[in-house]
Amino acid sequence: MAILNLLLFTLVLIIYIVTICGNFLIVMLVYYSKTLHSPMYFFLSQLSISDIMLTTDISPNMLNIALHERTSISFSGCITQFYVFSTIEAFECFLLTVMSYDRYLAICSPLHYTSIMKQSLCIKLVLASWIFSCSMALIPTLSISQLEFCGSNVIDYLFCDFNALVELSSSDTSKIQIEATLLSFPVLILPFLVIVVSYTYIVLTILKMSSFSGRLKSFSTCSSHLTVVFIFYGTLISAYLIPKKGQSQMTSKIMSLLYTVFTPFVNPFIYSLRNKEIKDSLKMLYINKRRFFQNLW
Repeated sequence: MAILNLLLFTLVLIIYIVTICGNFLIVMLVYYSKTLHSPMYFFLSQLSISDIMLTTDISPNMLNIALHERTSISFSGCITQFYVFSTIEAFECFLLTVMSYDRYLAICSPLHYTSIMKQSLCIKLVLASWIFSCSMALIPTLSISQLEFCGSNVIDYLFCDFNALVELSSSDTSKIQIEATLLSFPVLILPFLVIVVSYTYIVLTILKMSSFSGRLKSFSTCSSHLTVVFIFYGTLISAYLIPKKGQSQMTSKIMSLLYTVFTPFVNPFIYSLRNKEIKDSLKMLYINKRRFFQNLW
């Protein structure tokens, strides 16, 4: 068992370090590279920042669990972890929706793109996403903090998630579960529908293009975002909207690992490997660093 825990600890630690470094690199590239000073990459940098926050909220506690098997967390610490996690997940839902709107304007209304998607609007959209996320996450957090936990205090889960806390409570949780279901519409379902509608118009516009190279270029600008949407929403919907009957506890834990650890881990690779501008910026960064150290010697 100790060997398995050590392997799990090593795996989570490597994923955590790579996640932090990969997302931080994207933030730095977008900030320093002039070729990446556009709305699409600004939103991408915000996604990387939220991924860093998400994995930092979850992974250190996972590492502690892997080392010591049974670890303790205070009630306030558990509620704080849940609030931060809920806020970031909601923010990413809204941000992916904003990114789909950005791609919709760029492909379906290219002549009006620069006049609409100005820097001020980008900042306002990101700020609005954070404000809505913090507000939405506060509702279930306050409800959970008022529940009674008189029985078992052992959370058979990898972090303080909604379902794990509700199942642990000795109070009547029917109202808070209805509340969570209602909140899923503005936070999860509505943004997903907006993304679907946006990409429906995008696909129809691409198919109308006469040039094959034009269709390929337009699709390539959306492919990375579309891949992230599929991974993010696929794991999130599987974890929260699919009925839990017949689903084992181990399956639930694996699903939670996918959207809390795996998604922030793969996002930098999806955007860097499938995006020519980011790869060119990485090459320029490498060349500049190499010249800098050569001049030192």
